[in-house]
Amino acid sequence: MSTKVGRLLVPSPEGFDVPADHRRVWDFSRDGVRRSLEASLRRTGLDRIDVVYLHDPDEHWEQAAHEAIPALVELREQGVIGAVGAGMNQSAMLARFVAETDVDVVMCAGRYILLEQGALTDLLPVAQARHVGVVVAGVYNSGLLARDVPPTDAVYDYRQAPAEVIDQARRIARVCQMYGVTLPQAALAFVSRHPAVVSTVVGMRDEAQVTETLRRSDVDAPDQLWAALYDEGLLDVQS
Repeated sequence: MSTKVGRLLVPSPEGFDVPADHRRVWDFSRDGVRRSLEASLRRTGLDRIDVVYLHDPDEHWEQAAHEAIPALVELREQGVIGAVGAGMNQSAMLARFVAETDVDVVMCAGRYILLEQGALTDLLPVAQARHVGVVVAGVYNSGLLARDVPPTDAVYDYRQAPAEVIDQARRIARVCQMYGVTLPQAALAFVSRHPAVVSTVVGMRDEAQVTETLRRSDVDAPDQLWAALYDEGLLDVQS
């Protein structure tokens, strides 16, 4: 069981257009982190959480690194949480958390996937060296890699995918097909091959998607596939 801290739900007066009882407020202070976790424990009915991540602290490095992480470390030492982490859509600051703070795990969304491997240059080497686990999220990156052939209206990084990105994904899909693997199967198989990666997060909304994800993850992609993608300039590493 994991949760995130760094944003609080605070009471809010009714808005002009959309009624709302609460609004989200960034807070990476020691008090804010503890309040956020306490609220999560109340909502879940639990007295302990296995992993707690800082949620997207991109604009809040100083407070996140010097207040939020120490607060979570205290809670880890007290046995309230099992592991301290940070989750982001970038890899550079996650690498800083690994190198400069006492995190146990980080969640990296979209920066180490079949379509792009930016985390290879910063996060993954330092995580492996310091024995910090990396959880890869956004394996399909907003759905672009979730279909055998990406459609023209595919979404990437939460917005309409550029034509050149769709073309690259389709080129990867064609190579995968040559080796008897679908694009989504390869997307799942690729990320798990790196020794620093300890887990994968896949969004699933219903029973059918759970079943399909299990089926996809049970496929062994041949080593020749990664070499072929590398030779075609479609992969930064032979995996």
